[in-house]
Amino acid sequence: MKDNIKNEYAEFQEKITRRFCINAVISVAAVILLYLFLWKQRGGNLVVWFMEHFMQIEPEQAYYIYHFYFRSYKEIFFAAAIIVIFIALLWRLFRWIAQYFKEINQGIEVLLTEDIEKIHLSAEMFPFERKLNAVKQALEKQKQETAFAEQRKDELVMYLAHDIRTPLTSVIGYLNLLEEEPDMQTEMRAKNIRIALDKAYRLEEMINEFFEITRYNSRQTVLSKEPADLYYMMAQLSDELSPVFAVHGNSVVLDVDENLTIYAEPEKIVRVFSNILRNAAAYSYADTEIVISAKEKCGQTVISFRNEGKHIPDKELSSLFDKFYRLDKARISDTGGTGLGLAIAKEIVILHGGSVCAASRGNTITVTVRLPSY
Repeated sequence: MKDNIKNEYAEFQEKITRRFCINAVISVAAVILLYLFLWKQRGGNLVVWFMEHFMQIEPEQAYYIYHFYFRSYKEIFFAAAIIVIFIALLWRLFRWIAQYFKEINQGIEVLLTEDIEKIHLSAEMFPFERKLNAVKQALEKQKQETAFAEQRKDELVMYLAHDIRTPLTSVIGYLNLLEEEPDMQTEMRAKNIRIALDKAYRLEEMINEFFEITRYNSRQTVLSKEPADLYYMMAQLSDELSPVFAVHGNSVVLDVDENLTIYAEPEKIVRVFSNILRNAAAYSYADTEIVISAKEKCGQTVISFRNEGKHIPDKELSSLFDKFYRLDKARISDTGGTGLGLAIAKEIVILHGGSVCAASRGNTITVTVRLPSY
């Protein structure tokens, strides 16, 4: 890892080092030339000539000034020359390096803009360019995800309001009817009360599921995992749901090893399997089998639920585990499911560190749950 980072910045480091070395060589050469030119008397005649012609000084006086001030204080002049040249070249080097900071600053400005323009820097600064563009892409992705989350939140509220309205309207309607007709026959009153109560229970179920999916989304649920007998769990669940399967004459076939064990929180994982089976029963052809199979594979327990039903297109298949999604758009919340069953199942599976997906080939629909074996 460190070697890769070092190689990434090799060209940048090499160019800075090369510039620094060139400046150092120029500084040394300038000082040597100054020393040879002035203090070795090779430039003394030129200095005297300059004072004679431009400063109107007599030759003897000019020579004396040169000898006394330049030759006698050569250490001071030499040190001053070194400092001046060093500062000048150091300023030049810093000015050159400042261009890099200017490029990075321009790159950051582009980073903060909302357009899709890519950041371009000097060739030797390619690692910086790549990282800035990666950050820009990450920010754009985060922005899109935030916008999508806001959209999904708005849709969630809209769907919830729509689904709650139906049973709530029924409850209000039946209660108003009871209030407006105090002399209603006992049997009719009891019937209306029962219907209103059923609608109220339905409303309670929907609200509970909404809060449940919200809790799973916020990861506020803590699991208490333990070994669970998968075969016994599936057999018991199949018996409990037999009235649901009997509505359309469906039956369950278990193809699960009796010794297969999963590591999960039984109550929640049963909720997953129950929601998947209820969904399979709701959308299966009449008098068909729902096959449950399970096996160990690559450190995972793979559980499949296969049923025969209407083919699901790919674009709908990808939305199968979305909140409030229903395959049958004709089913309203009062007669169909809340549209949260598979979404809750997915959240529970993810909470267990697993995954869930669906596939549709012809008239065969398969939902596959993968859970860690340990």
